[in-house]
Amino acid sequence: MAQEDRPPNTTVLEEDGTALITRRIDMPTTVSAEAQAILATGKWWCPAAGSPEQLELIERARSLYPVEIEDKVIGGVPVRIIHPKTANSALKDRILVNLHGGGFREDSGSMLESIPIASLTGIPVVTIMYRMLPDHSFPAAVDDVEAVYTELLKTYEGHHMVMYGTSAGAILSAQSVVRFADVGLPAPAAIGFFTGVADYSRSGDSVSYFGLGGFPGGGGWDRTQDPFIEGYDPKDPRLSPIYADLKGFPPTLSVTGTRDALLSDTVNFHRALVVAGVDAQLLVYDALPHAFWYTIDVPESKEALELMARYFLQKLEG
Repeated sequence: MAQEDRPPNTTVLEEDGTALITRRIDMPTTVSAEAQAILATGKWWCPAAGSPEQLELIERARSLYPVEIEDKVIGGVPVRIIHPKTANSALKDRILVNLHGGGFREDSGSMLESIPIASLTGIPVVTIMYRMLPDHSFPAAVDDVEAVYTELLKTYEGHHMVMYGTSAGAILSAQSVVRFADVGLPAPAAIGFFTGVADYSRSGDSVSYFGLGGFPGGGGWDRTQDPFIEGYDPKDPRLSPIYADLKGFPPTLSVTGTRDALLSDTVNFHRALVVAGVDAQLLVYDALPHAFWYTIDVPESKEALELMARYFLQKLEG
């Protein structure tokens, strides 16, 4: 029986354990009215780079979170420095480093990830415009992060920096920490691993249910065939940090949602960090999809951004 012909709320198990499921998913009442309204449309919460939706979100971010933006080159790599209009004078020798999302193919989040955090913490954010596909695969982005980080270490101590990113940026943040350990650079005070992948050899459960916008979506993702990892063993710990020695990994905050395609990946990496004895925290938002905090003025997004900022401040004040 085809899935479209089956009645709602049925499950058929195939011989290998694959489940063919038809379900009615009611709108959750545990999220805000604003979140419910967006979920009802099926719109992506992380619009494509350069799209009118993204540009509108960036303008809304700048109105809510006053900052100044400076283009610069650090260590031979282009960056944007997001300066808060109101600086945190008590932490003037601290810096935040952002690695934007976009699947290593586009810049979907450098402004949306950096503007709110700079304003909320009062600390400048250096967002790295690392090299991407189709011209540059792994480890070009890690090379760029290392170059910028090495240059920043001439001004800031490692424990006075926090590195964070969403999606591809989350992946890159963990890969960069592994690289720093390999080359003898001090680790940052903490990282923000915001809905990412730490294992390119296996796919978790959530990608079968959800697309990047939550419902509708799903169908899986064979990441072993991703052009980003061409020529590398998917279990190489430099590529897949879950296979690295995680003991001594910096404190890590992970954030995801129950309709996030990378929910499983984020949770699995968090568990690996906890098993390794790392100071790790995990926030999972009910019903929300991948990178929901890009839609910045929904109550849950505001809360998530404030909690990210609070975590960074706690780690930088120590």
